[in-house]
This record gives sequence, structure tokens and C-alpha cells, in this order.
Amino acid sequence: MRHITTATLFALACALAQPASAQLEDKPVLMTKAPFHVPMFSNDYVTMLSINIPPGRDTGFHTHFADSTTVNFSPAIRTNQVYDSPEISAPSVGQPVPGRVSFNNVTENGQYTHKASNVGPTPFRGISALLKDREMAGPPVSDRSDVAGYAGVLDNKRVRAWRVILEPGEMTGQITQTAPGWRVYVRGGVLDELVPGSAPRGMAVADGDFMWQDAGQTRAVKNTGSTVIEFVEYELK
Repeated sequence: MRHITTATLFALACALAQPASAQLEDKPVLMTKAPFHVPMFSNDYVTMLSINIPPGRDTGFHTHFADSTTVNFSPAIRTNQVYDSPEISAPSVGQPVPGRVSFNNVTENGQYTHKASNVGPTPFRGISALLKDREMAGPPVSDRSDVAGYAGVLDNKRVRAWRVILEPGEMTGQITQTAPGWRVYVRGGVLDELVPGSAPRGMAVADGDFMWQDAGQTRAVKNTGSTVIEFVEYELK
């Protein structure tokens, strides 16, 4: 009898715990705490998140609370569900072009909470930069419109961004970065950064790597490897 009573009580406890656990899992968190959104770097300007959602997994409900910009590497088939809504979107490939740059304007459109599920066979990967609020605008960003190798991909009130694609042996023109920012590698490889008055600085980088860049740098970039290199550079406004 004691064994039966104990087993019954244990089963009842498990049944009661399951709804509470489900409720806890559905409780929204900030984007910086969401599953598969891993903070990799933070300073006074940005928080950088590495997003990597494996097949069959989801992000849980999370809140986009700040303006952000994302570079995607491997889009996947996903569904989307807005918090407090029973509807789940049909599977689709969001932002299907690897290296696509997007901007999420929370300042104008408001915060929102959702859950993304990877229902395809490939992981979804990207790097997101969450922009921190600042009381004063920074210095004017550089103008690279006439600089070889740089193609504008984003320009709004918060950031300006350029894409660079270099075949082996190719190099960019020289720029001076006038505002702080960062670089995200879509396709890595081996390169030299060429800074006036300094020896070439070699780098071997991988897809998805990123680096912070302070204002005031003058440089060109040369592809010294055997594969195509592609990266996106940002400056903050």
C-alpha cells in the first residue's frame, strides 16, 4: 500500500509540474537571453549576438527591444509565431540570400515578441548587432561612394553599411573610418590590412567572424588568399 501511495503521489506531482514547466518555457525573455542567441561582444555602442538555430529547434518567445541590424549567412526554412497568438506562419525561407543585410527599426515600429522555429534541414545562422541608446549622435560617418570595392547596402538614421567582395589578389581603395563600427565576414579567407606607415597586417578569418573597429582608422584591404572574401562594414551615426 505504501508503495502504491508513493507512486500515485509522484505521478500526481509530475502531472502538476508539467503545466508549470510549459508556462515557464513560454514566458518571453529579452532577445539577449533567447535560446540560440549568444552575446559575443558588448561595449558602449552595441551588443553583438551570434544566432545559430539548429534544425528542429526554436528560439522560444523573445522580445526585440532595441534597433538592430543583422547579416545572415545560412538562411533556413522557418515558421514564426507572435506572442499571445495561436497562429503559426507557413514555412518560408526568410532572407534567402546569404550575406543579406537587414535593419529592425524598433524605435519607430515598437518592440515585439515572437518565436522562430527552424523546420528545415539546415541551420539558420547570422550575426546581429543590437544598437544601444546614446544621448548624442556620433561623428559623421565616412563617404565611401567613390572608393573601389565598397558598395553601399544600408543607410538610415542609426547606421551606414557597405559590402566588399574581393577575388584573390584584389584590393579595396583606401578609406578613413570616421565613426566607430564593426566588420562581419560573410565569406572568410586570408587578407592583409594595409595601414599607411605600418607593415601589412595579415588575417585569416572564417565565415561569421566579426571585429570591432574604432574611429580614425585609415586602411585598405587586400585578398592575399585563394578564395573569394566577402564582408560587411558598418559605421554608427
